[in-house]
Amino acid sequence: MDERMRKDVVRLGRLSGERTGEMTHFLSSMHADRHIADADILVDIAHVLMLDKQKIIDRKVTKQLLPALLAMYDNGICEEVFDDRFEDIHAGIESVLIGSAGAEAGGRLHIGRSRNDEVVTCIRIKLREELLKQMSALLKVRGVLIALAAQHKDSVMPGFTHLQHAQPTTLAHHLLAYEQAFSRDFDRLRDAYTRVNLSPLGAAAFASTGYSVNRDYTAAILGFDGLVINTMDAVATRDFALETLADLAILMVNTSRLCEELIIWSTSFVRFVSLDDAFCSTSSIMPQKKNPDTAEIMRAKSGSVFGSFSGAMMTVKGLPMSYNRDLQELTPNIWRGMQDTKESIRLLIDMLASAKFDKERMREEAGKGFSTATELADSLVRAYNIPFRTAHNIVGRAVQKGDLSLGTLEEAARELDSGISLVKKGLTQEKINNVLDPEYSIGLRKAPGGPAPVAIKGAIHDRRKQLDADSVIVDQKLTKIAKAREELISKARRLIA
Repeated sequence: MDERMRKDVVRLGRLSGERTGEMTHFLSSMHADRHIADADILVDIAHVLMLDKQKIIDRKVTKQLLPALLAMYDNGICEEVFDDRFEDIHAGIESVLIGSAGAEAGGRLHIGRSRNDEVVTCIRIKLREELLKQMSALLKVRGVLIALAAQHKDSVMPGFTHLQHAQPTTLAHHLLAYEQAFSRDFDRLRDAYTRVNLSPLGAAAFASTGYSVNRDYTAAILGFDGLVINTMDAVATRDFALETLADLAILMVNTSRLCEELIIWSTSFVRFVSLDDAFCSTSSIMPQKKNPDTAEIMRAKSGSVFGSFSGAMMTVKGLPMSYNRDLQELTPNIWRGMQDTKESIRLLIDMLASAKFDKERMREEAGKGFSTATELADSLVRAYNIPFRTAHNIVGRAVQKGDLSLGTLEEAARELDSGISLVKKGLTQEKINNVLDPEYSIGLRKAPGGPAPVAIKGAIHDRRKQLDADSVIVDQKLTKIAKAREELISKARRLIA
């Protein structure tokens, strides 16, 4: 290789002087660029095809550039490209290409293009792939939650507010609450995808280029859904990344909340669930311990994702238009936030699927803490046409006295000067006992979204239907991207055949 080409070709003209190793490492983005290496080759191939189509370069040059790029696509990018002497992967690929194809051909790769539009195109390509992987993982989590709900339509458990026994519900009702939350997470990522999958290529540094580039062509062959029209905005914006990180942060909030409940439920004084040993650890000193470490680490990973989002926001907030080198420091936050979320959700799928729920233990707790007191008050309203607030006060005073017997309720009504005699109205202890049964309370709650078995059955049907529809959306997007990549490479191979 020409010794000249062993240096960063971008610096050869305007700048002179050798950088120290510390300075070179400080400025290099190579660690983060490894995430976009494959995307960079696709962008280079698409750019060359466009230059050829627009007759900006000769076919002879095209036939020199494409074989080298296709070799990198087929065999992987050589490690030399990632050397810290290059500021970034784009300079590394161009330098190696010039070294192999010669300056006459290799030096034409960058016609009509800047690293500014190149890097953000690569980020968008990689990010859309990661978004689809995350959406696919969410589909699996939701599928597990729906399957568990179907198994536990009749599994009675206490519901809580303020971590206090509130009203009885079912495990199915509880799990479907998380499925619905994860469904919204899916919707947010799907919406973010529409803004991620737009092409900035052709914006050049920020003011476009005097060459007759065809932005629509490169967008189409790279599988984008359209263009980021304004060329200044195209290179300067990272709001698509901020939106994605915000969505991931919300997703990890929901994940952390679920993990918190699994941790509490698995304690020896709650005992609602037993997590598979694979997701737990023991103590180095206490032989009896079974600790829910995986759920705890997931809970902590949420903080890491929040940090990635916060760091990205702080990087962008003070930047003027258009491109600023600060944006290089934003990119690692994208991949860190995505990686932590992806690992957490993948583990959550198996942790939920292998969990064992103790139905008897949950049922034992369901009626404690006067959890059916609300239904007793409602029954007084329905049966005897008592104002709800009056019924609420009577039952509340009885709870204060320590039980919900007929005698205590009657005494409470007298103390409150309600002017009501529940005994005279026909209330009996047998009626009270029936109303206080958790299954009776749950069975009445048939409105959409409620815990009654008939409502849960309908909810499961609806959630499965929505899950199937969302699966089709992901499959369509994956198919489009795969087809675009296949056609891109086929075009390149046919052109040089």
